[in-house]
Amino acid sequence: MNICVFGASSNRLEQVYFDQAHALGCAIALGGHTLVYGGGASGLMGACARGARETGGGIVGIAPRFFDEPGILLKDYGEFIYTDTMSERKSIMEDRADAFIALPGGIGTYEEFFEVLTLKQLGRHAKPMALLNTAGYFDPMVLMLEKTASSGFMSGSCLELFSLCSTAEEAVEHCVKEEDRPLSIHHLEDYCR
Repeated sequence: MNICVFGASSNRLEQVYFDQAHALGCAIALGGHTLVYGGGASGLMGACARGARETGGGIVGIAPRFFDEPGILLKDYGEFIYTDTMSERKSIMEDRADAFIALPGGIGTYEEFFEVLTLKQLGRHAKPMALLNTAGYFDPMVLMLEKTASSGFMSGSCLELFSLCSTAEEAVEHCVKEEDRPLSIHHLEDYCR
């Protein structure tokens, strides 16, 4: 299984976030899966890739050529795909993935997660999705989504399209379990509003 991971590129984070990102890379590799990610050397992206590499996992990095500067990318960590744009990068990541896990991150991570969630809501894919909720990072975002649903801006069923996980192992396990029991595209209209 190819598991696409979104996450922060910042190095100015508490150690607990790096530890969980590294653990996620290890869990992906130990499960015999391949990490698909944005190719970054820093932040949680880099920590996850190093965890996968140290545990012998396959890695596919995908990044636009304008990121190709010293210290920015991990080009020697397996397969590496260059793109011309950020949109092309996301498209390839989505196509190569069998499942998605979001680590804590900033607006780029939010954008990636919400695009994939929107596509799932619209029936464009039925791939498993998880948030790795390190230190309760995603709690406010889930509260916002619950408010969105309770205010009538989306169906509450949309909250069932992803899983909130507290450990790396739980996130990977969710992806494997849900791949074995995929969501029916024909029932996704129930999620749209």
